[in-house]
Amino acid sequence: MLSHDSLNELEAIARKAGDAIMRIYDAPDFAERIKVQTKGDDSPLTQADLAAHEIIKAELKKLSDSTLAELPQLSEESANIDWQERQQWQTYWLIDPLDGTKEFIKRNGEFTVNIALVLNGQPIAGVVYAPATQTMYSATQQLGAFKNGQPIKARQDANAETLKIVGSRSHPSADTQAYLDQLDKPYEMVPMGSSLKLCLVAESKAHLYPRLGPTSEWDTAAAHAVALAAGAEVVTTDGEPLTYNQKESLLNPYFIVK
Repeated sequence: MLSHDSLNELEAIARKAGDAIMRIYDAPDFAERIKVQTKGDDSPLTQADLAAHEIIKAELKKLSDSTLAELPQLSEESANIDWQERQQWQTYWLIDPLDGTKEFIKRNGEFTVNIALVLNGQPIAGVVYAPATQTMYSATQQLGAFKNGQPIKARQDANAETLKIVGSRSHPSADTQAYLDQLDKPYEMVPMGSSLKLCLVAESKAHLYPRLGPTSEWDTAAAHAVALAAGAEVVTTDGEPLTYNQKESLLNPYFIVK
Protein backbone atom coordinates (compact mmCIF):
# COMPACT_ATOMS: atom_id res chain seq x y z
CA MET A 1 0.00 0.00 0.00
CA LEU A 2 2.95 2.29 0.63
CA SER A 3 5.38 2.81 -2.25
CA HIS A 4 9.09 3.46 -1.93
CA ASP A 5 8.49 7.10 -2.88
CA SER A 6 5.82 7.46 -0.19
CA LEU A 7 8.15 5.92 2.37
CA ASN A 8 10.81 8.46 1.38
CA GLU A 9 8.26 11.23 1.91
CA LEU A 10 7.48 9.89 5.38
CA GLU A 11 11.17 9.86 6.22
CA ALA A 12 11.43 13.49 5.09
CA ILE A 13 8.47 14.46 7.31
CA ALA A 14 10.08 12.74 10.30
CA ARG A 15 13.35 14.56 9.63
CA LYS A 16 11.57 17.90 9.41
CA ALA A 17 9.85 17.25 12.74
CA GLY A 18 13.18 16.09 14.17
CA ASP A 19 14.86 19.30 13.05
CA ALA A 20 12.24 21.31 14.93
CA ILE A 21 12.84 19.22 18.05
CA MET A 22 16.62 19.67 17.79
CA ARG A 23 16.34 23.45 17.49
CA ILE A 24 14.90 23.42 20.99
CA TYR A 25 17.18 20.60 22.22
CA ASP A 26 20.32 22.47 21.15
CA ALA A 27 19.22 25.92 22.30
CA PRO A 28 21.46 27.62 24.88
CA ASP A 29 18.38 28.34 26.98
CA PHE A 30 17.09 24.75 26.70
CA ALA A 31 15.94 24.58 30.33
CA GLU A 32 13.73 27.64 29.84
CA ARG A 33 12.50 26.82 26.37
CA ILE A 34 11.18 23.33 27.06
CA LYS A 35 8.59 24.76 29.49
CA VAL A 36 7.51 21.33 30.71
CA GLN A 37 3.79 20.93 31.28
CA THR A 38 2.05 17.92 32.78
CA LYS A 39 -0.75 16.18 30.90
CA GLY A 40 -3.70 14.42 32.49
CA ASP A 41 -1.78 11.14 32.75
CA ASP A 42 1.14 12.92 34.47
CA SER A 43 3.37 12.50 31.41
CA PRO A 44 5.45 15.54 30.40
CA LEU A 45 4.67 17.81 27.45
CA THR A 46 7.08 20.33 25.95
CA GLN A 47 7.15 22.91 23.18
CA ALA A 48 9.11 20.37 21.13
CA ASP A 49 6.22 17.85 21.28
CA LEU A 50 3.81 20.46 20.02
CA ALA A 51 6.12 21.82 17.29
CA ALA A 52 6.73 18.32 15.91
CA HIS A 53 3.01 17.54 16.08
CA GLU A 54 2.06 20.57 13.99
CA ILE A 55 4.68 19.76 11.33
CA ILE A 56 3.64 16.12 10.97
CA LYS A 57 -0.05 16.97 10.93
CA ALA A 58 0.42 19.48 8.10
CA GLU A 59 2.97 17.52 6.06
CA LEU A 60 0.98 14.27 5.99
CA LYS A 61 -1.82 16.19 4.32
CA LYS A 62 0.62 17.16 1.54
CA LEU A 63 1.68 13.61 0.61
CA SER A 64 1.86 12.99 -3.13
CA ASP A 65 -0.50 10.01 -2.83
CA SER A 66 -3.85 11.70 -2.22
CA THR A 67 -5.32 8.54 -0.71
CA LEU A 68 -2.67 8.62 2.00
CA ALA A 69 -2.93 12.39 2.44
CA GLU A 70 -6.64 12.16 3.18
CA LEU A 71 -6.39 9.48 5.87
CA PRO A 72 -7.41 10.40 9.43
CA GLN A 73 -4.64 11.06 11.95
CA LEU A 74 -4.37 10.06 15.59
CA SER A 75 -1.52 11.75 17.43
CA GLU A 76 -0.55 11.71 21.08
CA GLU A 77 -1.08 15.46 21.04
CA SER A 78 -4.58 15.20 19.46
CA ALA A 79 -5.87 11.96 20.94
CA ASN A 80 -9.28 13.18 22.09
CA ILE A 81 -11.14 11.64 19.16
CA ASP A 82 -14.38 9.96 20.14
CA TRP A 83 -14.36 6.16 20.01
CA GLN A 84 -17.61 6.22 18.02
CA GLU A 85 -15.71 7.99 15.23
CA ARG A 86 -12.40 6.22 15.63
CA GLN A 87 -13.82 2.70 15.52
CA GLN A 88 -14.97 3.36 11.93
CA TRP A 89 -11.39 3.79 10.76
CA GLN A 90 -9.85 0.94 8.78
CA THR A 91 -6.71 2.83 7.77
CA TYR A 92 -5.19 5.79 9.58
CA TRP A 93 -1.96 7.49 10.68
CA LEU A 94 -0.84 6.86 14.27
CA ILE A 95 1.74 9.39 15.44
CA ASP A 96 3.92 10.17 18.42
CA PRO A 97 5.61 13.47 17.54
CA LEU A 98 8.17 13.09 20.35
CA ASP A 99 8.42 9.66 21.92
CA GLY A 100 10.64 9.61 24.97
CA THR A 101 9.91 13.10 26.26
CA LYS A 102 11.57 12.16 29.56
CA GLU A 103 14.73 11.23 27.62
CA PHE A 104 14.48 14.54 25.74
CA ILE A 105 14.27 16.45 29.01
CA LYS A 106 17.27 14.49 30.34
CA ARG A 107 19.09 15.29 27.07
CA ASN A 108 20.37 11.75 26.60
CA GLY A 109 19.45 11.54 22.89
CA GLU A 110 17.14 8.53 23.23
CA PHE A 111 13.96 10.03 21.82
CA THR A 112 12.22 9.57 18.49
CA VAL A 113 9.67 10.82 16.01
CA ASN A 114 7.17 8.02 15.30
CA ILE A 115 4.80 7.85 12.32
CA ALA A 116 2.88 4.63 11.57
CA LEU A 117 0.33 3.59 8.97
CA VAL A 118 -2.22 1.23 10.51
CA LEU A 119 -4.54 -1.03 8.49
CA ASN A 120 -7.20 -3.16 10.15
CA GLY A 121 -5.45 -3.07 13.51
CA GLN A 122 -1.93 -3.84 12.26
CA PRO A 123 0.93 -1.39 11.57
CA ILE A 124 1.84 -1.95 7.92
CA ALA A 125 4.42 0.84 7.56
CA GLY A 126 6.32 3.16 9.82
CA VAL A 127 9.23 5.48 10.37
CA VAL A 128 11.14 5.95 13.62
CA TYR A 129 13.62 8.82 13.55
CA ALA A 130 16.10 9.59 16.33
CA PRO A 131 17.09 13.18 15.52
CA ALA A 132 19.88 13.47 18.09
CA THR A 133 21.84 10.75 16.26
CA GLN A 134 20.22 11.24 12.82
CA THR A 135 19.21 7.57 12.82
CA MET A 136 16.25 6.60 10.64
CA TYR A 137 14.41 3.30 10.87
CA SER A 138 11.74 2.77 8.23
CA ALA A 139 9.67 -0.14 6.98
CA THR A 140 6.75 -1.39 4.97
CA GLN A 141 5.40 -4.91 4.76
CA GLN A 142 6.24 -5.06 1.06
CA LEU A 143 9.69 -3.44 1.09
CA GLY A 144 11.12 -4.74 4.38
CA ALA A 145 12.87 -2.88 7.20
CA PHE A 146 15.75 -0.43 6.95
CA LYS A 147 18.15 1.53 9.14
CA ASN A 148 19.51 4.61 7.37
CA GLY A 149 18.55 2.98 4.08
CA GLN A 150 20.28 -0.36 4.74
CA PRO A 151 18.17 -3.54 5.18
CA ILE A 152 17.93 -4.93 8.71
CA LYS A 153 16.79 -8.32 9.99
CA ALA A 154 15.79 -9.61 13.41
CA ARG A 155 16.92 -12.92 14.93
CA GLN A 156 20.40 -12.92 13.43
CA ASP A 157 21.83 -14.34 16.67
CA ALA A 158 18.91 -16.43 17.93
CA ASN A 159 21.10 -19.19 19.40
CA ALA A 160 23.33 -16.96 21.51
CA GLU A 161 24.26 -18.36 24.92
CA THR A 162 23.54 -15.04 26.63
CA LEU A 163 20.36 -13.16 25.82
CA LYS A 164 20.51 -9.43 25.26
CA ILE A 165 17.34 -7.97 26.69
CA VAL A 166 16.39 -4.38 26.07
CA GLY A 167 14.55 -2.58 28.83
CA SER A 168 13.16 0.85 29.59
CA ARG A 169 15.61 3.41 30.89
CA SER A 170 12.95 5.55 32.57
CA HIS A 171 10.17 3.08 33.39
CA PRO A 172 11.45 0.07 35.41
CA SER A 173 8.85 -2.56 36.19
CA ALA A 174 8.58 -5.19 38.92
CA ASP A 175 6.59 -7.36 36.49
CA THR A 176 9.48 -7.18 34.01
CA GLN A 177 11.94 -8.32 36.66
CA ALA A 178 9.66 -11.23 37.57
CA TYR A 179 9.59 -12.22 33.90
CA LEU A 180 13.39 -12.04 33.65
CA ASP A 181 13.78 -14.18 36.77
CA GLN A 182 12.01 -17.02 34.97
CA LEU A 183 14.29 -17.10 31.92
CA ASP A 184 16.26 -20.30 31.37
CA LYS A 185 19.32 -18.50 29.89
CA PRO A 186 21.72 -15.95 31.34
CA TYR A 187 21.01 -12.44 30.13
CA GLU A 188 22.41 -8.96 30.02
CA MET A 189 20.29 -5.82 30.04
CA VAL A 190 20.49 -3.17 27.34
CA PRO A 191 18.83 -0.01 28.71
CA MET A 192 17.22 2.24 26.12
CA GLY A 193 14.57 4.94 25.92
CA SER A 194 11.58 5.44 23.61
CA SER A 195 10.56 3.20 20.71
CA LEU A 196 14.23 2.52 19.95
CA LYS A 197 13.82 -0.58 22.14
CA LEU A 198 11.74 -2.34 19.49
CA CYS A 199 14.17 -1.20 16.81
CA LEU A 200 17.09 -2.85 18.63
CA VAL A 201 15.29 -6.19 18.36
CA ALA A 202 14.52 -5.45 14.70
CA GLU A 203 18.21 -4.99 13.91
CA SER A 204 19.38 -7.95 16.04
CA LYS A 205 21.12 -5.81 18.66
CA ALA A 206 18.81 -7.38 21.23
CA HIS A 207 17.01 -10.70 21.37
CA LEU A 208 14.04 -9.72 23.48
CA TYR A 209 12.06 -6.74 24.70
CA PRO A 210 9.48 -7.59 27.35
CA ARG A 211 7.26 -4.57 27.98
CA LEU A 212 5.41 -5.41 31.17
CA GLY A 213 4.49 -1.86 31.97
CA PRO A 214 2.16 0.83 30.58
CA THR A 215 2.45 2.12 27.02
CA SER A 216 0.03 3.80 24.64
CA GLU A 217 -0.66 2.79 21.06
CA TRP A 218 1.22 5.77 19.59
CA ASP A 219 4.32 4.78 21.59
CA THR A 220 4.74 1.49 19.74
CA ALA A 221 3.05 1.43 16.33
CA ALA A 222 5.84 2.81 14.12
CA ALA A 223 8.58 0.68 15.69
CA HIS A 224 6.18 -2.28 15.69
CA ALA A 225 5.96 -1.90 11.90
CA VAL A 226 9.76 -1.90 11.70
CA ALA A 227 10.02 -4.99 13.91
CA LEU A 228 7.43 -6.93 11.91
CA ALA A 229 9.03 -6.05 8.58
CA ALA A 230 12.40 -7.17 9.98
CA GLY A 231 10.97 -10.57 10.94
CA ALA A 232 10.38 -10.11 14.67
CA GLU A 233 7.18 -10.93 16.53
CA VAL A 234 5.26 -8.48 18.69
CA VAL A 235 2.75 -10.37 20.82
CA THR A 236 0.80 -9.93 24.02
CA THR A 237 1.61 -12.08 27.05
CA ASP A 238 -1.20 -14.37 25.82
CA GLY A 239 0.67 -14.91 22.56
CA GLU A 240 -1.76 -12.86 20.46
CA PRO A 241 -0.57 -10.19 17.99
CA LEU A 242 -0.49 -6.69 19.44
CA THR A 243 -3.26 -4.71 17.70
CA TYR A 244 -4.37 -1.09 17.35
CA ASN A 245 -7.66 0.80 17.47
CA GLN A 246 -9.62 -2.27 18.50
CA LYS A 247 -10.98 -0.83 21.76
CA GLU A 248 -11.92 2.47 23.33
CA SER A 249 -8.81 2.65 25.48
CA LEU A 250 -5.58 3.63 23.73
CA LEU A 251 -3.44 1.81 26.30
CA ASN A 252 -1.54 -1.26 25.13
CA PRO A 253 -1.66 -4.54 27.00
CA TYR A 254 1.67 -5.95 28.18
CA PHE A 255 3.64 -7.32 25.21
CA ILE A 256 6.84 -9.09 24.19
CA VAL A 257 9.03 -8.31 21.17
CA LYS A 258 11.16 -11.26 20.08
